[in-house]
Amino acid sequence: MILTFLSYIFCFGEMASLYNHFVDSKTSQSVNHFDIEKQLNVINKPAVKIIKTTHGDTYGCVDLYKQPAFEHMSVKNKLFLYNVRRISSLKKSRVNHENFGISWDNGIGCPIGTVPIKRVTKDELLGLNLFSTKYKPRGSWNSTSSHYNVDNDQQHHFAVSRTKGGKNKKYNGATMIVSLNDPKVKLPQYSSARMHIQIGDDFIQIGWIVNPKLYGDTKPRTFVYTKAGNNQCYNSMCQIGIILVRSDIPFGVALEPVCVRGSNPSASVTIAVYKDKINGNWWLDYGEVTLGFWPASRFKQSYANNVEWGGEVYSAFMSGAQMGNGYFPKKHPLFDAIIFNITTVDEKFEIDKLVNNTETFSDNTRGYKVIEDLYSDYPVGHIIYFGGPGNI
Repeated sequence: MILTFLSYIFCFGEMASLYNHFVDSKTSQSVNHFDIEKQLNVINKPAVKIIKTTHGDTYGCVDLYKQPAFEHMSVKNKLFLYNVRRISSLKKSRVNHENFGISWDNGIGCPIGTVPIKRVTKDELLGLNLFSTKYKPRGSWNSTSSHYNVDNDQQHHFAVSRTKGGKNKKYNGATMIVSLNDPKVKLPQYSSARMHIQIGDDFIQIGWIVNPKLYGDTKPRTFVYTKAGNNQCYNSMCQIGIILVRSDIPFGVALEPVCVRGSNPSASVTIAVYKDKINGNWWLDYGEVTLGFWPASRFKQSYANNVEWGGEVYSAFMSGAQMGNGYFPKKHPLFDAIIFNITTVDEKFEIDKLVNNTETFSDNTRGYKVIEDLYSDYPVGHIIYFGGPGNI
């Protein structure tokens, strides 16, 4: 099933997504270098071809069926019949490489039948392993107790709109259009705008993130984060990550342009996650492009319990990083970081364009705020205004 939705965008700035694997380390103490080498072998698969973007990022063109996610026991020896493809004509699509921020040295990306996966160095992976589990993305609630999931040390902060109903509700998908912003953060902080889909004790996050520890810069980049069982990682960089299906659009590309506060037009991107009605696989679309999927067997539960839309910040014991565009929302699309045209797909695979069973939540309104409007005068459906300067 292909989920379609109507988007009203001030200016549609497209892209594709992020790289790097964040290893599941439980402490910030010693790192096992043997484990690092094993993880590198999982991430840096033998490539048919090595290509670069004009910005100097290096990608390996890996056979579709040899990417890391196909090593997981839940999908090993199973055949997924999906043709990795490049769009031959862009006349009917708003998607092109410039909108996605991609400019390949060779002009076309990877050969058909392969997918581009960002190459990771040992030093990069070693640096990421020095962080505890507190560094990792999460939802604003505790999936097992329905209580707010706010750390005692206040390292994570949220300004979100989220569904109500907990495990009494069942969702088979969700969408959003999110403005592209560039909040200011300091190493090792991060700030993201994302859609979080809670699937039992597991979850998927999709959106953009500014994370200098991951990328070595402070540019907003799209990301996918998957938690399944005891494992979790960004993008396709581990065995439980997303399976890529495009040969020309990778994860890990910087997003340009970004919104200029008070200026029209704004820049935004449409994101959708939806479950296939026939086989239960979860698919990811950016704009009108399908980038990848999670096999149904990846998660213990076949449906989502909750969805939330909004910002997440990791402060790392420092003064809180900015969220959104760095300003408190004024309830105006040209001045705020926004998420709009949100929808959910219910257990009968019917699309809810109103999504009126939501509540707003911010754990610290001194630094971050969120406002939602279900019946705005703007032609954007359910709209969420969020963000703040931090400095908590």
